Amino acid sequence: MENRLNYYQIPREEWRSFYRDHYVPLSSRELMRIKSLNDEISLKDVEEIYMPLVHLLGMRMEARNYGQNQLADFLGIKHKPTPFILGIAGSVAVGKSTVARLLRDLLTEIFPNKKIQQITTDGFLYPSEELKKRHIMKRKGFPESYDMKALINFINDVKNGLPAKAPVYSHQVYDRVKGEYDLIDQPDVLILEGINVLQLPSNQQIFVSDFFDFSIYVDADEKLIKKWYMERFELILDRAQDEPNDYYHAYAIGDRDVARKMAENVWHDVNHKNLHSYILPTRNRADLVLNKGENHLVDELYLRKFV
Repeated sequence: MENRLNYYQIPREEWRSFYRDHYVPLSSRELMRIKSLNDEISLKDVEEIYMPLVHLLGMRMEARNYGQNQLADFLGIKHKPTPFILGIAGSVAVGKSTVARLLRDLLTEIFPNKKIQQITTDGFLYPSEELKKRHIMKRKGFPESYDMKALINFINDVKNGLPAKAPVYSHQVYDRVKGEYDLIDQPDVLILEGINVLQLPSNQQIFVSDFFDFSIYVDADEKLIKKWYMERFELILDRAQDEPNDYYHAYAIGDRDVARKMAENVWHDVNHKNLHSYILPTRNRADLVLNKGENHLVDELYLRKFV
């Protein structure tokens, strides 16, 4: 990782020593429900990586609330609590969704009096009809394929304590689900996960990350990410075989070699380019980088030195 001067480089063996309670509030069965297709997570990972992280997030929440109280006292106004917003970024297929759901469930268990909600920014992709109208269907996932104005308005409402609706996206139909929304209503913590959450779109003066209280970038070598992407694609095809309404059904019942070649082309023409042009450059904006190695195991972490 370049530009390491702003980060503490922490090996897994050292990180796990930062939280010594050895308490894991989730079972193996619950972890199976949380993890994404072909992702891996174990109770050992929860104990050694994610429980210290939840402990750190708890401290950051306390510090943020203290700072807000101090500012309210200075201004002579009543302190109004605002949601703690946690952003999670990283490449396609790196395991962001698993990290987001795991942290949601751990925070819910550790802080039972707090309301924890989680969404993905996939719902803010323009609908396929709009992407086709703009002739950018092949650019799906690139910055211009997201309705960033709607995303900014959504997160601004959340931060100001207003009820907000997030559009629902379905990977099975490869599009937004028309008329379906997740209601985010005054959470204590909102986890916002997506490839674009740390990006700086050139046509805006306010960015999604301006609203974050803490941000995480899930990282891995690109060869590993591509391997996980192709493995996940095979599992998606297996699932789609008996689902005629699934976007991938035609690929699933057709020639698998042709389908694999299509996925290879998508990786090369879309995901590889998006990763290097727009996603990877945001890594050094994160407060914490989780570096994953073989079998999705976090082997090293980078924690920003200057808050």
